Amino acid sequence: MQPYKTIMIKYSGIFITFLLSVIAFEASAQSAQSIATSSSPYSRYGLGTIDPALLPQNLGMGGIATAINRISGYNNINPFNPASYALINFTTIDAGIYADLSTFSQTGQPSSKNNNFRLSHVAFAIPITRHSAMSFGLLPYSEMGYNSIQTKSNFGTGSPVDTNAVNDMFTGNGGISKAYLGYGFTVAKHLLIGANISYIFGNLQQFSSTEVPNLYGTLNSRIEQDNSVGGFNYDYGVQYSIDFGEAKQRHLVFGYSGSANSKINTTNTYIVSQYTYNNSGVENVAVDTIVNQRGIKDKIQLPQINHFGISYQYDTHFIIGADYSTGHWSALTIAGVNQGFQDSKTINIGGQFTPDINSLHNYFARTDYRLGFIYDQTYLNLNNTNINTTAVTFGFGLPLAPSNTNTAFYKINFSGEVGQTGTVQNGLVRQKFVSLHLGFTLNDKWFQKFKFE
Repeated sequence: MQPYKTIMIKYSGIFITFLLSVIAFEASAQSAQSIATSSSPYSRYGLGTIDPALLPQNLGMGGIATAINRISGYNNINPFNPASYALINFTTIDAGIYADLSTFSQTGQPSSKNNNFRLSHVAFAIPITRHSAMSFGLLPYSEMGYNSIQTKSNFGTGSPVDTNAVNDMFTGNGGISKAYLGYGFTVAKHLLIGANISYIFGNLQQFSSTEVPNLYGTLNSRIEQDNSVGGFNYDYGVQYSIDFGEAKQRHLVFGYSGSANSKINTTNTYIVSQYTYNNSGVENVAVDTIVNQRGIKDKIQLPQINHFGISYQYDTHFIIGADYSTGHWSALTIAGVNQGFQDSKTINIGGQFTPDINSLHNYFARTDYRLGFIYDQTYLNLNNTNINTTAVTFGFGLPLAPSNTNTAFYKINFSGEVGQTGTVQNGLVRQKFVSLHLGFTLNDKWFQKFKFE
């Protein structure tokens, strides 16, 4: 009998990996430069709307992730807690798309709608040893997209006597992405530890203009700010499990993960200009540039973020869990200026049920059914009002037929969020949204030993 021989490369797998990486990177770069406006009026502040960077299988369960590793026997990539990588024993690929449908309401104003669609993530994991694995990928960090107008009569005094109104217009677009590389390993039988190093990069553009539209020849003014962001951040995590039952199929898992309060670089452009419109309503070339500062280098101080989680899992049958997260956003500074935010608090509750994963004749019995709830007290307090987000989540894990050799397993993960952000009280905007996430998960043995006789 000849010794084992190791086949180290599957060309098709490498091609798929490369292709998905290119597609996701290109989509993320485009998203960072031209995310649709009015994605949320609350993305105007700070670094935009922060994305939790959760994959669809976790989002469907209310966003629980801190104490989650494998799901229904599948290897699951969970960058939210890099300690989970330690249980990955198949090469795993996860890529997905995202769609958001929002309706905005404000007292005394007609409602408006906005739709946003993009590729959301691509992530890979490769086992290194029997009890460790590495993961890398590209995830969203934040997005910015808004467009609003505030009109005041009598040259901005608010008096109803004069018809010459002043329009204050605010627009912004852009986004920040997160490329990460992580490693997780088993320290002891029930203790997992892991960490990510991430490069956060992107561009945020914001414009604020003051115009007098009904007075021909008036000089209007505009402030343009452009922030190009780039720098390293660090995530870390730990999971500890207690096993139950004769077959050790029941697990109580405790988890913690955090993100460090790193400083990242920002290059800022700040331009103040004056301009007019011609008699056809077309904007003329700027008459004057009052301030023109370009290439100003500074720092962004990111907040310390902590996640605590607990889950109870009966292998291939069900998962229930809860997370509690805090973000020290009151410490966020951009170019040395504190942004005046409050600390955030988030509660995630959810779970999953699989009727019979081994059913041969009932596909729906092999399907994962997910449900959850999210409450997020964001870092924003406007007009003495907390801007909170509440949402109900749901999802499905749809298994596909394995490969002929039973070495590759596939699943489609779909999840949705139905909820709202903000309120119409105190002159604020209420955003009602439906977010849909679709992901494809592949578990495959790329590195196998075959026996030859």
